[in-house]
Amino acid sequence: MKSNLLKSLQKKKKQILELWIQNQLTDPNLREDLMSNTELRVQSDELVDVFLKNLNDTNLTEPDSPDFEPVFEILAGISISRARQGFSPRETGIFVFSLKEALLEILRQELPDDPLQLYNESMKISRLIDSFGINTFETFIKGREEVILRQTDEIAEISTPVIRVWDGILALPIIGTLDSSRTQVVMENLLQEIVETASGIAILDISGVPAVDSLVAQHLIKTVSATRLMGAECIISGIRPEIAQTVVHLGIDLSGIVTKATLASALKYAFSLQQMEVKRIRQERKYID
Repeated sequence: MKSNLLKSLQKKKKQILELWIQNQLTDPNLREDLMSNTELRVQSDELVDVFLKNLNDTNLTEPDSPDFEPVFEILAGISISRARQGFSPRETGIFVFSLKEALLEILRQELPDDPLQLYNESMKISRLIDSFGINTFETFIKGREEVILRQTDEIAEISTPVIRVWDGILALPIIGTLDSSRTQVVMENLLQEIVETASGIAILDISGVPAVDSLVAQHLIKTVSATRLMGAECIISGIRPEIAQTVVHLGIDLSGIVTKATLASALKYAFSLQQMEVKRIRQERKYID
């Protein structure tokens, strides 16, 4: 791009910004609930300013030029922020590619009588912004993956709570499918709580597990074995009739494990192991004359 044309673009920064903002605001999928127009303008203004300041005749055809590091930093920040806010990849892509439309429009205004140069310069701008767009998508995906991993960890912690129901008695209600990775979390949480509370009995309640197959049963057996190695007795509760039928049909041997139909039954059995008994206190009614 000739220097005078480049200077013209830099001088028309405000016009480029307004065209870009207009392109974004006219998009029917604009999410005003996630970002206000003021925030959108601030982001756009910052990016246009840094981009035009660092653009020159040499790096126009070198998208990976170190001159564009400030541009990539801004795009990375915007991508990560939008991934965390819940923007879609399409919405994030429009933010970058609508800038290309604004730049090409200014080029058309600057080169109305030279179609060959317009084509050449437009191709350079297109390749440059496309490269920025790819970089933005890559960063956005990384940001989205971080969000998903964090949410997965949070859900795993919430869905595997170890509850101290009595002195020396722990309960761990399991909700949802039990796979290898989740079994590891269940084991770690349960064993850690056994150590911290010096509990001798642990109840695994699977009433919230939709189905039990041979793989789930193996995971339960591993958890029971690990608990026993820590010196604690393990009880499995929540064995519904359909689960019992499935276990028998699959030929899974749970004979060495204490199982109960309900959590209440398991808790009653745990009390008996500790030589305790819970009774209802009957209070005599007192009548006042």
